[in-house]
Amino acid sequence: MSDRYYANSKVEIRGILARHYDFLLDFITLGSYATLLKKAIEFMEIHKTDKILDLGCGTGRNACLMNNYLSDEGFIVGIDISQIMIRQFIKKCNNLTNVYVLFSRADETLPFRNEVFDKVLVSFLLHGFPQNVRESIIEEIYRVLKPTGKLFILDYNQFTFEESPLHLRLLFRLLECSYAFDFIKRDWKEILFSKEFTSFREKLFFKNYVRILEVKKR
Repeated sequence: MSDRYYANSKVEIRGILARHYDFLLDFITLGSYATLLKKAIEFMEIHKTDKILDLGCGTGRNACLMNNYLSDEGFIVGIDISQIMIRQFIKKCNNLTNVYVLFSRADETLPFRNEVFDKVLVSFLLHGFPQNVRESIIEEIYRVLKPTGKLFILDYNQFTFEESPLHLRLLFRLLECSYAFDFIKRDWKEILFSKEFTSFREKLFFKNYVRILEVKKR
């Protein structure tokens, strides 16, 4: 029996995969993942004083890039469920005084009061949950965002799996869980609009199969 919270998910990275996560992503994408991250974070238009939640923060790679845009008045809080990832996060961000990390689950009540953050980044996390859990996560993000705060979802774009190239289908089947196949079928702009988000903006990557989607809290 699996000890994962969601047996069919692959977003809970453990063991050797977690210890070498950044290297493996760079290897699989032939080095282009690093460029994607830089462009995605540029897209976020981070202000010097922003308070940012990095939900499913992983190794701290995103946080280190985002921190480059902040002054001492801004801060980043990362949340992750993997102790291996958190240790890497702490090592990467050790000299950054306004970057913090917490061990916590993304699918439960977030350990923050209402309306704390200017921006929330969710990077390749939502696709690894059942739809009802994804929507619960979105509702919690809405709660902790300030009025007119922004949510950024960096994840797979909506696409038809059967019409995608053979190499992509093979790679997707190899790397992804059943929840991801459901994720790519859904109209996330429509879902987020129903959750009181508006003002959609996006940037596409990897021949439009990946995107960062920006939405604003109404």
